[in-house]
Amino acid sequence: MSVSLPACLIEEAVRVLDLARDAGLTIGCAESCTGGLIAASLTSVPGASEVFWGGVVSYDPSVKRAVLGVDAHTIATLGVVSRDCALQMARGARATLGVAAAVSTTGIAGPGGAEAGKPVGTVWIAVAGPTGERAIRHTFRGDRDAVREAATREALRLLADLIRLGV
Repeated sequence: MSVSLPACLIEEAVRVLDLARDAGLTIGCAESCTGGLIAASLTSVPGASEVFWGGVVSYDPSVKRAVLGVDAHTIATLGVVSRDCALQMARGARATLGVAAAVSTTGIAGPGGAEAGKPVGTVWIAVAGPTGERAIRHTFRGDRDAVREAATREALRLLADLIRLGV
């Protein structure tokens, strides 16, 4: 079965892969609310394996802890939809996958799951590389698919920015 991805995601994936290839960098991802859509976008591009080493879909907090090394205290006090969790996921993906740079997403795609101060559409996206890291909070509008697509597009853009700035 072939999955059709939006053209905007393929375009962003091509840009990220070209930048990583030109810079001689390996990349990976850690995904929660995007559920593998970042990895699917990257691997839909022929030749992605030259620089994309893999991804971790950490939907449950126990996977965030066990596989990515997210601190249990962070999850208990700030929650999985937080800046700290997103940064720890990106760092954990770098370490687990052995890549130079990684991007992570954690958020509430909907339709349920809203929390006080964290409405449906809230997504934290983080990147981590050897010379820096960054996390940005977004509030995307639309249904579950629209939130996941927008978060994936922004995650790829943020990863491209990190690579372009010289990871």
